[in-house]
Amino acid sequence: MNKAFSHFKTITRHRHQVMRNCIKAGVPFQGFMHDLSKYSPVEFLNGAKYYAGTRSPNELEREDKGYSEAWMHHKGRNRHHYEYWTDYNPNTKKIEPVEMPLKYVKEMFCDRVAASKIYQGKNYTEAHPLQYFQNAKSRIVIHPKTAQLLESLLVMLKEKGEKETFKYIRKLK
Repeated sequence: MNKAFSHFKTITRHRHQVMRNCIKAGVPFQGFMHDLSKYSPVEFLNGAKYYAGTRSPNELEREDKGYSEAWMHHKGRNRHHYEYWTDYNPNTKKIEPVEMPLKYVKEMFCDRVAASKIYQGKNYTEAHPLQYFQNAKSRIVIHPKTAQLLESLLVMLKEKGEKETFKYIRKLK
């Protein structure tokens, strides 16, 4: 199977899983709009070129070029990524994380669960999304309140399962 078709299938399967999750989380519009930029030329063509099937094409592009043009485009257009939420702090004059609005945290949770399911396949457990976050936590730039909320939802997923966690997320205001 060619890489472009395989990449298309992967991003579409992921997007549909996020859509299902967002409906369960009570943010259906977020799911409908999720990751549409992945079909844009810069993201799709680079994703197809670096497609491997077992890891993110962005990682492979980064290894090849020293940066990922696709990721730079993606994170700047998709508010469910904490990387989108940085700005200059007028007091410190430094780029710092900004607390994410709740609807995007909900979508980020849905995205992480879907990505874990797609990449882990039959090996997926409800502990995988938490494990992925905890492995990266010390080196990411995310607002403390956003990190705390996301981690608490991922812990709930691990301990209580999807049904209870999505029920709880729907009630968050």
